Amino acid sequence: MTAATTTSRGRVLHHLRRLLPDPRNCVVVVGFAAQGTRARDLIEGATAVKVFGEYVKVRATAEHVPFFSAHADAAQIVEWLRHAPPPNTTYIVHGEPHAAEALRGRIDEQLDWHAVVPRAGEHFLVR
Repeated sequence: MTAATTTSRGRVLHHLRRLLPDPRNCVVVVGFAAQGTRARDLIEGATAVKVFGEYVKVRATAEHVPFFSAHADAAQIVEWLRHAPPPNTTYIVHGEPHAAEALRGRIDEQLDWHAVVPRAGEHFLVR
């Protein structure tokens, strides 16, 4: 599975165009998805979405995590995670590299969880 995470503007469109046709991929929509957006279309099972003026077939699965706020700071994220069961690995896939690495360190230090900041294009099998 390949993970691509960002907002539905900018570079994510390039990721969607490349990843959506492959059924081995999963797009995770985090947070609120407004009616009429690509994110909402994916959540609702669209078979194609328009990217750069062309329709792209959707063969990838889409999962929705509606309760996560993309606006929390590092302390709020760690506090939110504190109430979750410890995962095998926590993947930090959003934010600038320095900030993502700082969050990884906080998760490791404060929760004693294994956390990773993937390199661009790195693949993981998530079970």
